Amino acid sequence: MSAVPIQPAHSVLLASTPARWFEVACERWRELLVDHANCEKKAASTALSLIFSYPEDMALTDKLSRLAREELRHFEQVQKLMQELNVPFARMQPSRYAEGLRSAINRSEPARLLDLLLCGALIEARSCERFEGLGPLLSEPLRGFYTGLAVSEARHQSLYLRLAEQRAGDIDWRARLQQLATIEAELATSPDPQFRFHSGLPAS
Repeated sequence: MSAVPIQPAHSVLLASTPARWFEVACERWRELLVDHANCEKKAASTALSLIFSYPEDMALTDKLSRLAREELRHFEQVQKLMQELNVPFARMQPSRYAEGLRSAINRSEPARLLDLLLCGALIEARSCERFEGLGPLLSEPLRGFYTGLAVSEARHQSLYLRLAEQRAGDIDWRARLQQLATIEAELATSPDPQFRFHSGLPAS
């Protein structure tokens, strides 16, 4: 079995973010920053949830413990930026994107763990793609911050893919990745009534 190399995040995404999403993101960067803070918390929470759900898999929990700490550091950095830029915290409704991916996850093992890891890879890949696209469009300090985060997200995506491959067993994980990536692409590009960091094409 060949290991999954660190690769560009775009290689697992089946569709690019529409240009209109980036236009709206530049206009509504304050909302984006608030949702970004929530996304970093959710990313840490996802890693911790996997640690609690699969404690016997020590190789998995070791990698994800480090990942959770890094996601929390990112959350702290976003909060610091919010304070510097006078962006107040606001509660936000969950995005359609997260719920759409969650509804596609298998309920039985070992397929469930595989799906959770593959969805983690797709979410990190989409984050990387959007950070890369946003960086050149925004002014400092957001420009440098998002450009730097894109590198981390690409690394996180590769980690989730390696963990998925190592635990796939008899399941064709590449075929399953394609199935989930199809769902992810639709969620990330179709009209969306919400504007979120992982939302689809803004409807308004």
